[in-house]
Amino acid sequence: MALATKRTTRKADGGGAKKGGAKPASAKKAQGKKGASKSAAPPEVQQTDAQVLDHLFQTVLSRRGTDPSLSHSSRLLSRGRKKIAQKFGEEAVECLIEAVAGKPAELISESADVLYHLIVMWVDAGITPQEVWQELCRREAMSGVEEKASRPRKTGE
Repeated sequence: MALATKRTTRKADGGGAKKGGAKPASAKKAQGKKGASKSAAPPEVQQTDAQVLDHLFQTVLSRRGTDPSLSHSSRLLSRGRKKIAQKFGEEAVECLIEAVAGKPAELISESADVLYHLIVMWVDAGITPQEVWQELCRREAMSGVEEKASRPRKTGE
C-alpha cells in the first residue's frame, strides 16, 4: 500500500477508559451521529497504511483476554464470533449508507470503523494482517478476471 497516513496518539480501542466511569474524549468516535468531536489528535508519526493497520492489529491482539470493562476490543472479543460479525456487518452497512449518500467525511469515519471491526474479526479468527497482505499480493500478480475465475464458485452465483 503506497499511501502514507498519520498515526495519532489516540488509543485504538478506547482501552484507557476507567472501570465504571465515562470514556475519555479520545475513546469516542471522531465525528458524526455518535456525538464525539470532529477534531483529531495531532499527528506524532508518519506511517504507511499497512503499518497503521498492523499497529491497530497488535493493539487489538494485546486486548484479547483482558478485562472487558476496560477495553472496547476486549469486550467485543469476549462476546464471541457472532457478535463480532454482527458489529462488522452493522459498520459495513453504515459505510455503504454514507457512500450512497455522497458524504465523504462520514464515509471516511465509517470506513475506519469497518477496518477496526475487520481487525477484531481477524484477531478472533487467528488471522494475521500479513496473511491478508500475502493474499492481496498473490491476487495482484494476475489479472482481475483471471483471479476471479480461479476462485471456487459459491452456490447461487
